[in-house]
Amino acid sequence: MSRIGKAPIEIPNKVEVSVNGNTVTVKGPLGELSRTFRPEVSIVKDGNLLIVNRHSEERQSRSLHGLSRTLLNNMVLGVSTGFSKNLEMVGVGYRAQVQGKKLVMQLGFSHPIEVDPPEGINISVEANTKITVKGYDKQVVGDVAANIRSFRPPEPYKGKGVRYAGEKVRRKAGKSGKK
Repeated sequence: MSRIGKAPIEIPNKVEVSVNGNTVTVKGPLGELSRTFRPEVSIVKDGNLLIVNRHSEERQSRSLHGLSRTLLNNMVLGVSTGFSKNLEMVGVGYRAQVQGKKLVMQLGFSHPIEVDPPEGINISVEANTKITVKGYDKQVVGDVAANIRSFRPPEPYKGKGVRYAGEKVRRKAGKSGKK
């Protein structure tokens, strides 16, 4: 049996969960998320615990068991505490600022790059080069952070670009001089 899948999910006090067949809706102080899970697994609410069960021992059911439990746990964590991704900008003249809700970045192009975040996502900038993406849906937070990084991914020669905080960029040696 899946070690991850068999672990119950504890529901915090300020979070409401409603299970309707295979559709689960989670409401919390940060927002509301809803997801329909595959029929190979069933979700049972038992007091302040959520338990994910699988119906058979087929390979598909076993693989969906842990996945469904993790997705459900991320929903509960997201509406109660939220998720965040940190990005760093490395390069001369690279800077970012928030104008209204939009993120405006100078990344060495002839024009500024504007990112309009989707609903439920907050973007903040510290020290002109550190960007924080926060939200209650883990997938959307990761997608927005990956989108911001894609405008100027870190390059291997000088290490310039937008990178995740703590990301190691593998550096290459440049041209070697002729003798």
